[in-house]
Amino acid sequence: MTKDEVLAIFRECGAMLEGHFILSSGLRSPIFLQKARVFQYPHQTEKLCKALAAKIHAEGFGSATKIVSPAIGGIIPGYETARHMNLPALYTERVEGKFELRRGFEIAPDDKVIVVEDIVSTGLSIRECVEALRNIGANVIAAACLIDRSGGEADVGVPLVKLIDFKVPAYPADQLPPELAALPAVKPGSRGIQGVK
Repeated sequence: MTKDEVLAIFRECGAMLEGHFILSSGLRSPIFLQKARVFQYPHQTEKLCKALAAKIHAEGFGSATKIVSPAIGGIIPGYETARHMNLPALYTERVEGKFELRRGFEIAPDDKVIVVEDIVSTGLSIRECVEALRNIGANVIAAACLIDRSGGEADVGVPLVKLIDFKVPAYPADQLPPELAALPAVKPGSRGIQGVK
């Protein structure tokens, strides 16, 4: 699947938003990819995740035995990617600000885990998820995402398979260009939502 094809799906679903957005990382951006608008359409989500599963295989990580995603944003693409790889789909949840594997999910020492996320900006969610998994002895062999909006700059702590790169400008709050500073800021992300017990 090409970059143009992926972005066309986001545009068709009304998921390519323009304005002044506060990203979950705290950075500010004139473009926000509201992936939830894509994930409401199973046929579009299937196209993206089937392509991501194929890319995971093509980049040498087809030996994975489990897919784990950080909640909330990674659950749907993680599940759908796992479906195309015929693997179990698990997810971590934030408990008091830190990711944990809950709900009876288990990872054996011989499992090869891939962390699947929706969109990577700074890589923080994947790094936190990888750390939580390693803390329980998991062998995390790679991570994967639909879109890497860092343009390859994000460090996720493991090799990163991405369906596409889509570099989008992002600025610290005190370094905004005037045209962005003139717009009201909106925070559409999900970081900070506490996990359900």
